[in-house]
Amino acid sequence: MLELCKKCIDRLGIHGVREVESVKCMLCSGLLWRIESIAREVIDSLQDYEFDTFQVGCRLEGSIKALEEYIFEKYGNGRRSIKYEFNRELSKAIAKLTGKRPSREPDVTIIYNVEKETFQVQVAPLYIYGRYKKRVRGIPQTRWTCSACNGKGCKACNFTGKKYPTSVEELIAEPCKRLAEGSFAILHGAGREDVDARMLGNGRPFIVEIREPKKRKVDLKALERIINEEAGGKVAVCCLKFAKAKDVEFIKNEKFKKVYRAVVEFDREVSEEELEKAISNLSNRTIEQFTPKRVEHRRTKLLRKKRTYDLRLLLHKGRRAIIEIEAESGLYIKELISGDEGRTKPSLSEVLNSYARVAKLDVIRVEGGID
Repeated sequence: MLELCKKCIDRLGIHGVREVESVKCMLCSGLLWRIESIAREVIDSLQDYEFDTFQVGCRLEGSIKALEEYIFEKYGNGRRSIKYEFNRELSKAIAKLTGKRPSREPDVTIIYNVEKETFQVQVAPLYIYGRYKKRVRGIPQTRWTCSACNGKGCKACNFTGKKYPTSVEELIAEPCKRLAEGSFAILHGAGREDVDARMLGNGRPFIVEIREPKKRKVDLKALERIINEEAGGKVAVCCLKFAKAKDVEFIKNEKFKKVYRAVVEFDREVSEEELEKAISNLSNRTIEQFTPKRVEHRRTKLLRKKRTYDLRLLLHKGRRAIIEIEAESGLYIKELISGDEGRTKPSLSEVLNSYARVAKLDVIRVEGGID
């Protein structure tokens, strides 16, 4: 005969079983009677973490799961499972003791293993949105591992494990990790500029994801000041605000329109008239680009079709010109100018029937962002 405690009998709504004291219950072994002590144990484990919301879940396995399935099969479904009851009661106890509230988008998640009577705490990442400007050339957006040693450290990288001494990611994410007391932080950008290009104007939208943060109530004004001071003029951030996990997908996948300013050099002197005509030819056009040779080692080889919206000649003298280009996200600007040996069509080089290349490139506007 089944021997169950009163709480399990009431929860299951069954008859014909023997009621026993809680510790002898064949199903919960007294677990449902120890909710408050479990709640206090969970709260103690979270004392170093700031959180406002939480969620409780539990794993049901082994003999407890098998016995409950037997009971449901014998007495019929529609009864509250031990998982449901445990989650509900533990959530109520934690909320009462802490003043925090349960949520489907929690700061922390408690996963309790009913069989082993142990639990794990999962801390949700902290997300901070902003816009950054990169004021100098020669800095990549993200950490760039040394290809010679694969990050282990060698003479080629001065034993740093990195191809470049720093990155936009490190200059922004490291202070974020430090202030939030997280374990790790990564930067998600709305696209990326080349290492030798600057990001100016209104800045590029980004989100920093901070893993396992102990502090969630970060002073964003102080954080902005610290990042800008420690970056030493290389990088500057603004418009910091808290974001959500879903915003990362938006930042990474949204097709933000971009405006570039390029210093272009030609292999011969080009008249202003023919240059204006060529630029007009490339405005509001669909450009077909095979993956550029310079990035094919780290990009999927495919044909991309991207659109230019407008090209404007700002300055021209002899073999040099400054051109402003407004285009769809993902268009390779250097190849729009050079043609990349025919891999980009049409290109300025093709239209002019004369080789042209980008000597300097700046991104001066990225439209859109998170409201």
